[in-house]
Amino acid sequence: MLEKVTSALGGIIRRISGNASISEKNIEDAVEEIKIALLESDVNLRVVRRFVNSTIEEAKGEKVLRSVNPGQQFVKIVHDKIVALLGDTKKDLQLKGPDTQSVILFLGLQGSGKTTSAAKLAARLLKQGRRPVLAACDLVRPAAVEQLTVLGEKIGVPVYSEPGEKNAVKVAKNALNFAKRGGYDVLITDTAGRLQIDDSMMDEIEAVKKALDPVETILVADAMTGQNAVEVAKAFDERTGLTGVILTKFDSDARGGAAISLKSVTGKPILFIGTGEKTEDLEPFYPDRIASRILGMGDIVSLVEKAQETIDAKEAERLQKKMAGESFTLQDMLDQLERVSKMGSIQSMLEMIPGLAGQIDESQMDTSGLKTQKAIIQSMTAKERSNHLIIGPSRRKRIAKGSGTSVAEVNRLIKQFEKTRQTMRKVAKNKGLSGKFSGMFGQ
Repeated sequence: MLEKVTSALGGIIRRISGNASISEKNIEDAVEEIKIALLESDVNLRVVRRFVNSTIEEAKGEKVLRSVNPGQQFVKIVHDKIVALLGDTKKDLQLKGPDTQSVILFLGLQGSGKTTSAAKLAARLLKQGRRPVLAACDLVRPAAVEQLTVLGEKIGVPVYSEPGEKNAVKVAKNALNFAKRGGYDVLITDTAGRLQIDDSMMDEIEAVKKALDPVETILVADAMTGQNAVEVAKAFDERTGLTGVILTKFDSDARGGAAISLKSVTGKPILFIGTGEKTEDLEPFYPDRIASRILGMGDIVSLVEKAQETIDAKEAERLQKKMAGESFTLQDMLDQLERVSKMGSIQSMLEMIPGLAGQIDESQMDTSGLKTQKAIIQSMTAKERSNHLIIGPSRRKRIAKGSGTSVAEVNRLIKQFEKTRQTMRKVAKNKGLSGKFSGMFGQ
């Protein structure tokens, strides 16, 4: 995620942040490097120029040059400027109260991820206690209605559709009535896109919007298309009046041009980012956190939040007791591996750790080890997972065959497990650990 811009800017920031003194020449050189890095990351030229001018003006002031830590003061200015480019603060959906119906209209080109994003948002709202319903109004793309129906069934959210109907406005109106009758408080409407912007698509969207009067009109754009995503946002906003943007494929975007340029060029906030293919891979967009990642400062808050999503306080306490009592099993180990997988890729987690962002290339990391360990444990019986001492030579041979590994790899995992368990027992007996667990989960 944003590897190229993070690597470039992170290097500049690390070099200047420790300087005990800096001159106007230092500042000019650093800003010039940042300018080149932003342009190479496909950031809009006008945005880069405004950033450069305002940064140099502020950084050359007395506050920086005569401060106790001028390098750090300069870094703060750069950080704040990037936060401003990204949108200053996190923007929430402007939904009405749960007793009043809210309509969200999704727009975008074909292939941008509209349908998937609609389902992701519905799943998110469902977890927040809302009662969402999806409306299948993309009557152009083959199988769009079927795709939304399947996704709705997967997340447990109803989908209103009229197979065979060609009038999107009619379907939208009927979906609105369906939502009102069913007591659903959020109607999320998926609309038709095209491979490129054309009048017929815009005319249909304008008609659907007029029929629904949505509280949110959200463009779904592909982050990897860079400046093209920004231009698409401008075009849609001019015709339909956007209230926000969802950037998909953000986890695959190495440059960051769309994210950094979009708010400055269009004035519309980025509401969410798509970070994977799973229904839970839709994250709120926090400008300050993304700015920290871009500058290689990490994002510990998001990392902790991801951890909290996969393990609660009671589970942490239970795990601590098992560690201390030497009852930690291979099944527990498998559960932990599964939780790590749910938190995202190893690279995405490393990006959130200060000092590591942009420093480690995922291609250089061997992530196959986790998959191998999971495969070996999953090939064991329930009794073997609960008591590794019964796993003798014949069982190890069977497990190796079942997991597509070797006996040596099975032996290695069991030996590693035993060492890990011993270490965990020592750590868990530390009196301060219980407090650290509870503190992490806000208790």
